[in-house]
Amino acid sequence: MKFIADCMVGKLARWLRLLGFDVAYYSRIDDDELISLARKERRIILTRDHELLKKARRTKSLQKKTLLIENEHWEQQVEQVLDHFQLRQKVDPNSRCLECNHKLKFLPKSRAKNLVPPFVYEKADSFALCPSCGRVFWKGTHFRDMEKKLARFLK
Repeated sequence: MKFIADCMVGKLARWLRLLGFDVAYYSRIDDDELISLARKERRIILTRDHELLKKARRTKSLQKKTLLIENEHWEQQVEQVLDHFQLRQKVDPNSRCLECNHKLKFLPKSRAKNLVPPFVYEKADSFALCPSCGRVFWKGTHFRDMEKKLARFLK
């Protein structure tokens, strides 16, 4: 299942990526271009914008491929998407790049040595690399807090 999120739900897009879902997100995109991309890439539109929703539903192929995000708090937004599309069993945390949305690849520790700061290399056990933008990910100090938040969504 692939999504496209408008600029009103950027934090939702980021957290859905963190949960492993394919979410296209552009901080600045015109409604018609977003609708065109959704249709072309067969994505479900996530939005809080009633006007965008109306425009999208005028396109036959998108009539049932839109979801109006009802809450302004990102945690409830994530809950709504997971519940609406029954996605809890499909969650694959930390498998996508948070910046460019590509699937991450396992990176052996020995290959990460010159890609991360020395203290990170010493402390971290596992690494992942985005093959698109080249970012390297590891379980840092913020990871425990993120794991607690993720656990709430997986109940």
